[in-house]
Amino acid sequence: MKEHLKLYDEKMTKSLGAMSHEFSTIRAGRANPAVLDKIQVDYYGVPTAINAMAAISVSEARTLVIQPWDKSTLKAIEKAILASDLGINPANDGNVIRLNFPQPTEERRKELARQVAKVCEDTKVAVRSIRRDAMEKYKAMKKASEITEDDLKGYEKDIQDLTDKYCKEADKAAAEKEKEIMSV
Repeated sequence: MKEHLKLYDEKMTKSLGAMSHEFSTIRAGRANPAVLDKIQVDYYGVPTAINAMAAISVSEARTLVIQPWDKSTLKAIEKAILASDLGINPANDGNVIRLNFPQPTEERRKELARQVAKVCEDTKVAVRSIRRDAMEKYKAMKKASEITEDDLKGYEKDIQDLTDKYCKEADKAAAEKEKEIMSV
């Protein structure tokens, strides 16, 4: 890879990584512990991630089991799940919390697909913003006579090619996630 593109390639890769993480939190009918990543529990006045205070496992295809290391935190975890946008009522048996994920309705699948499309679009906006920053830097280098007009044209083409590549990857990942959601 050309030296001037390394930094921007890394930034665009991070944007795609963030999108992939965001996709992992969108549940598509199967139980996935990542859906709990955004939920914070008030643990002695400190917002704490559920996976930092409990073992989370998938007992069946549509059931997550949350087993806190400290049983006194069961109520706090249950309260945090109810307050979240997860849309699932936790079943607390005094030892563990079970989350049963229902088969998503057609309407819910479409809503999730729209969410995927929004995350993808946000990622492409971030990638294009990185391209804009690169273009501004290249133009400043040209103005300071650090590079020639021909170099500038070449750099602009390189950064545009990189941008196109990452936008295509984002679209491809979104299409796969959408397919997963609609086929559940």
